[in-house]
Amino acid sequence: MISTEEAASPGLLAPLKDPTFRSIFLASQLSSLGWLMQTVALGWLMATVSSSDVLVALVQASSTLPAFFLAVFVGAIADNYSRRVVMIIGRSLMMAASAMLTILMAFGIHDPWMILAFSFLDGCGIALSDPAWRASIGDILERRHLPAAVTLLNVGFNTVRSVGPALGGIIVAAFGPLVTFALTTLGFVAPLTALWRNKWKVQSSSLPREALMTAVYDGLRFTAISSEIKSTIVRGTLFGFASTSTLALLPLIARDILKGGPVGYGIMMGGFGAGALVAGLMNPRLRQTLTQERLVVLACLACALCEISLALTSSLAIATVCLALGGAGWVTAWSGLGVNVQLASPRWIVGRTISIYSAFTYGGIAGGSWFWGAIVQNYSLPSAMAWSTVATLGVAALGFKLPISNRSESELEPAGAFCAPAIALDLKPRSGPILVTTEYTVLEEDLDLFLQIMQKRRYAQSRVGARQWTLTRDIQQPSRWVESFRTPTWTDYHRLHHRLTEADRELGNALLDLTATTNPPRTNILVERPAGAARKSYFPTAYLSHK
Repeated sequence: MISTEEAASPGLLAPLKDPTFRSIFLASQLSSLGWLMQTVALGWLMATVSSSDVLVALVQASSTLPAFFLAVFVGAIADNYSRRVVMIIGRSLMMAASAMLTILMAFGIHDPWMILAFSFLDGCGIALSDPAWRASIGDILERRHLPAAVTLLNVGFNTVRSVGPALGGIIVAAFGPLVTFALTTLGFVAPLTALWRNKWKVQSSSLPREALMTAVYDGLRFTAISSEIKSTIVRGTLFGFASTSTLALLPLIARDILKGGPVGYGIMMGGFGAGALVAGLMNPRLRQTLTQERLVVLACLACALCEISLALTSSLAIATVCLALGGAGWVTAWSGLGVNVQLASPRWIVGRTISIYSAFTYGGIAGGSWFWGAIVQNYSLPSAMAWSTVATLGVAALGFKLPISNRSESELEPAGAFCAPAIALDLKPRSGPILVTTEYTVLEEDLDLFLQIMQKRRYAQSRVGARQWTLTRDIQQPSRWVESFRTPTWTDYHRLHHRLTEADRELGNALLDLTATTNPPRTNILVERPAGAARKSYFPTAYLSHK
């Protein structure tokens, strides 16, 4: 069923009404145009200077591997530091890599491993800036604009494929890779200028910044608990692995099957981008009529049809039409998966969930690029495309086991301010670990309902930072139950309560109502301390709270 909010979702171009988003978005498209031109130049340069099919496929893999290795740490940085500054640093790294590549090419240095090295450095800049940019969308725009904005990002990037690769092929053929690299370097100036000139408000926290490893742990824990995000990551990783054969092997298809040059390769990439543009424009209406799972399945079928067609045709025109279908499937799948991650994540952790999702999906793309290149080298190009078709169809079939939800609005935002309990000790922000126990007296007739509520409460508190959550029952007094969990520090205890949603707090009220006729719940807050240590002012003493 399609919800009312989904049916009333804004159109694709609605986010462009915001001047900050519009400025950064348009500048990013200009830099993406240059980056795609550079990708064409790098791919074709590698195909001409190296006889290894694996090295050709690794050009794309080298730019995606940094996202796999660094994204989880970058996400923690994006959630704890200024996302705007993180984006500026990432973009600066991309411009520096392109500038260095241009200089070396000017001196006639174009070793295959140098090509991969600078492609890898460029990927590091992408890994740093992309999660911060996608996480910033929810800071810049209203939440109801998120689906359209995420789709617009995918459409924008894939739209420039209709111009960038073709233009890159023409420039490479007419002027050589050096001019292409120089133009790409100039294109990176635009997003840096837009970021420097535009600032946006971000909801600040009264709590100190999280330690990097704690932030990483919380991000991994939240992702592992969320079934929605886990399903999206698995489907996205496998989709990237299977369907990347089209883009990774396209230079070889243009060279070996179609017997074309860089212009033909650019035309084919243009067809891919044109299909992505059409699908993006249709995406808001498709989201109103089809569930997200059906859209992902249709996207997989479109990509599979494109892959098998490229294995069988020797016509440039037919290949371009097939690539338009593949581009439509590509942007539809990634838009839907990206929207699902955004809406399943509260703002305090969205940078980490996006980065973890990106790490796995980019890892799938990088692994697929290498795998299909190896299949070509050991078997044949048509065999690689045929097997990738089977793999893509398998991703569609996986929807029976791991379906993508049709969430239209997240209910995971914090409920509001937390009133800290009064304490009798001089606790420091880093004092801890903190042990929290809550005792309940539950009548036998209320036991089933109590356990149902506690199951939800375990999920809710573990999701926002509770560690080692347990529920125990007194074997001498069966009506006595004890809930307990830990947080690393006193600050983390505060942070946990600041992250609870209104629905999470309602669980506490439900427990209070359930036990009101017996003894009210009693909470003890203790700070752990090694036995035998010298006595200090924060020696463990319980704080008692009657809810």
